[in-house]
Amino acid sequence: MIIITRNDHDYGPFDETVVAQYVEEGRLLMHDKARDAETGQEGIVKDFLLRRGLRPRVRNNGTLSQQLSYVGKEFIYPKDDMKRHNLFEDKRMLVLAIVGLSLSFIMMMPIGGYLVFYVVSLYFATIWGMFFYYMFRTRQVQLKTTVSTFFLTQLGVFLIFSGLNTLNFFYVFTHAAFPLSIIGYILGVGVTEEFAKQVPLYILQHNSREPMLPQTMVFYGLVAGIAFGVFEGVQYQTTVNIQADYTTAFVLNIARLTSLPFLHAIWCGIGGYFIGMAGLYPRYRKSLYTLALVIPATLHGLYDSFAGFMYIVSLVVAVISVLLLMAYLRRSGTLRERLRNRY
Repeated sequence: MIIITRNDHDYGPFDETVVAQYVEEGRLLMHDKARDAETGQEGIVKDFLLRRGLRPRVRNNGTLSQQLSYVGKEFIYPKDDMKRHNLFEDKRMLVLAIVGLSLSFIMMMPIGGYLVFYVVSLYFATIWGMFFYYMFRTRQVQLKTTVSTFFLTQLGVFLIFSGLNTLNFFYVFTHAAFPLSIIGYILGVGVTEEFAKQVPLYILQHNSREPMLPQTMVFYGLVAGIAFGVFEGVQYQTTVNIQADYTTAFVLNIARLTSLPFLHAIWCGIGGYFIGMAGLYPRYRKSLYTLALVIPATLHGLYDSFAGFMYIVSLVVAVISVLLLMAYLRRSGTLRERLRNRY
């Protein structure tokens, strides 16, 4: 005798032959939970029936056409739910369509050269943006501000890296031997690039009509970081990557669209966290603004320093970067309480 369990309710006990009949009729499934009424041994229906030598086959309820007719055309083609206004009300459908179909539409555009790389990079940036919006948004986050932060970052980065970046003396150390090159990568590359990404955050905070939460500034920092990643990714794909062999170029291009923009976002998110704290507690702005630049620049510089010859160290730096941002967010309330109590 078998006891059947469904939705935490017990039914039976039933004789195995009766259970086999129910399976044939589709009233029970071979994978339904079951247990022996006498011993309490647990398993599924299939286990107990096979022990009795029973191999039931589910009976078809009519022919194919009869089954389709029973399902009903309104469920096969739900025209009412396919109406345009219903689809646009379903946010999940919109996200699914953007992620799944945007690149297909991009392929139809009459574009080429540099613009192709930029548009494809924007596609991946949009995916990252939706992910960050889902994970990090706050009540203060607005779509208009998000978009403006993204393109303002790209404009600033374009201007800075059109020649102004060469004003940083420490860039020359990137060509020096290790470990002297670390100076160049931290004080040259790290400081310059992280500052360029943070400029829109300072503008956003200055123009805000309310105090910006550190969590909000983290989100906008992530967006600014992705914007920089798009710019840098296109640069590398159209210059350095195309000089590599096919396989290497393929991997590098994928990295420039996914992992590396993500790291730029994480580092700028860390900067955004401390910028947000400085906005709430201006008496400590010197130290908080310094941390906003020094920590991301150091992580960035260390990652770049080891990327060329000891990539495992770069991966460790990347993992630490993510863990740091998560730790900062978890301890946000504690830090705010400490700064508040020191007034």
